[in-house]
Amino acid sequence: MKLSCSQFELNTALQLVSRAVSNRPTHPVLANVLLAADEVTGKLRLTGFDLSLGIQTSIPASIESSGAITLPAKLFGEIVSKLSNDSPLLLTTDESCQQVELTSKSSTYQVRGMLADDFPDLPLVESGTSLKLNPLLLSSAIKSTLFASSTDDAKQLLTGVNLTFDGYGIESAATDGHRLAVLNLTNILCNSKDNDIASEIDKFSITLPSKSLREVEKFLSTCDINQPINFFIDKGQVVFISVDDIITIRALEGSYPNYSQLLPETFENVLEFDRKEFIASLERIAVLADQHNNVIKVTTDSTANLIKISTDAQDIGTGFESLPISFKGESFQIAFNVRYLLDGLKVIDSNFIKLSCNAPTTPAVFSPVDSDSNFTYLVMPIQIRN
Repeated sequence: MKLSCSQFELNTALQLVSRAVSNRPTHPVLANVLLAADEVTGKLRLTGFDLSLGIQTSIPASIESSGAITLPAKLFGEIVSKLSNDSPLLLTTDESCQQVELTSKSSTYQVRGMLADDFPDLPLVESGTSLKLNPLLLSSAIKSTLFASSTDDAKQLLTGVNLTFDGYGIESAATDGHRLAVLNLTNILCNSKDNDIASEIDKFSITLPSKSLREVEKFLSTCDINQPINFFIDKGQVVFISVDDIITIRALEGSYPNYSQLLPETFENVLEFDRKEFIASLERIAVLADQHNNVIKVTTDSTANLIKISTDAQDIGTGFESLPISFKGESFQIAFNVRYLLDGLKVIDSNFIKLSCNAPTTPAVFSPVDSDSNFTYLVMPIQIRN
């Protein structure tokens, strides 16, 4: 393999694919990135793969001879990042294809790698369901629910986000057992032709690991919002394709919990208030609440149309905040983890929100008021002793 390419483009590509390289690989070659040069296409393809998440991208290169090699992702990436971008980089492999020589201006480095044949093939979906999705809406579906997934590996399925496709829309949901975020999006398909296809597709659901979806979200933020994302799914494998970039994800096995049964059908108490003012009050009182279990109390005063937000950090101090509200129902007091509230309220796309609940011990639901967003955020209250 012999080629020359831009330092900037190679560095950018390495940063992207290295996100799919395991910090604790089960096999030495999984700590490497695969570089494959093709003189016919004039492209240098880079791949990172940890057996669960795979990222592949291509950059233009002046290729004298084709070839492939795997190189240590961290070491090679650090060397390339520090080389000058004033001149092209020259990459040459030896006859055994286990070492690359990297030349830039007055710099020359040799990095030992491993054979490309040792690198596992990136799984690509050749059949199954294929759709073109709006990248902006797909990013919103992930971002609005990802935060509510569990970080406890023992909870398996709850460490992922469940995506359900039905007709023309996607329902994205995540829960860690203490809270639940659900977003319904319609018209996520990019054109009428795909809408015709969607009407013929059976409803399907898949749960993808949150760790992998964080990389998808970063990937989508760099995509052209006017260009659709190609979405493929087959036998538990999902592939996202945008121009020269490919991300593959292995789905989590099992049936996601029936979260819809957690949502109450009716509510006795409904409060409406300004979202930004509520967040500002919570952030101030969280300074004290964080010192003692993150617990805050919300107390309603139906006569004054106010809510009082309070916390009592034992042996440290107390705090109180008041906020005007529109209120229907009876006066009550309910307690929450302040961090759970802030996480959910920050992704709601609405100037005003409503809090719906029945009792201090039953689920409370936050949702937007007068917004096109069909977002629901359920939080289990904390039981407090008087």
